[in-house]
Amino acid sequence: MAPSRSLLVPLVVLGLLLWETPWAHGRRSDVRVLTDENWRELLEGEWMVEFYAPWCPACQNLQPEWEGFAEWGEDLEVNVAKVDVTEQTGLSGRFIITALPTIYHCKDGEIRRYQGPRTKNDFINFVSEKEWKSIEPVSSWFGPSSILMSSMSALFRLSMYIRICYDYFIEDLGLPVWGSYTIFALATLLSGLLLGLCMIFVADCLCPSKRRKPQSYPSKKPLPEFSQPLKKLVEEQEADEEDVSEEEAESKGANSEFPQSAIRQRPVGPSLTTDKS
Repeated sequence: MAPSRSLLVPLVVLGLLLWETPWAHGRRSDVRVLTDENWRELLEGEWMVEFYAPWCPACQNLQPEWEGFAEWGEDLEVNVAKVDVTEQTGLSGRFIITALPTIYHCKDGEIRRYQGPRTKNDFINFVSEKEWKSIEPVSSWFGPSSILMSSMSALFRLSMYIRICYDYFIEDLGLPVWGSYTIFALATLLSGLLLGLCMIFVADCLCPSKRRKPQSYPSKKPLPEFSQPLKKLVEEQEADEEDVSEEEAESKGANSEFPQSAIRQRPVGPSLTTDKS
């Protein structure tokens, strides 16, 4: 019994040591997890980020290679991270994730999409040999910190909230499908009306409309000073027309008397007719 007891103590100590080792519980992953709260860490240093979904078969096949690549992260001085798009919808909206898995390389705020082979050695060569320099970076307009992408992130979050509300109406409250759609339609109309009123109020504050006072129309409105020369010109034209009409009338009267006086003053010459003998 003594030898067995002497062996029992070392075995217990060895078991405790093995229990404390990381690989006894499963090795701690070197892949960092990014969320909507800590994603701004991407803007400093060098990163390789994978966007995945737990239900995606291609993502599941990539996980061993990505974990192996993360083991070289310290030697390559690169941070290896991953983003679960099913939980971080806002972050997936910032990068416009349309396919899974999607891998991005980030270097001091410059974002480049990795589209090469997806093996551990390819990832290592991409970073160590700086192959990312041959890839055009994403425009600053479409960067994750731009106003446009922040708006897209808000829209993605809103879509997730709508999905949560829909599940709550259907599963928890037991409403029919058409009832939940009716609620969403009414909410859309009300939000549109409120948004329109807010826009009109802002536009009226920025560009107020000019209110015109009612004008009084007197019976005899005095002519302004600048219109008096025009009035004189019109009066002169009318006077000239009257003078021209009087001259025309006199000339017509003279022409009508001219034939009679001409006949009276016409001399009578010798008779041109001769008697026929």
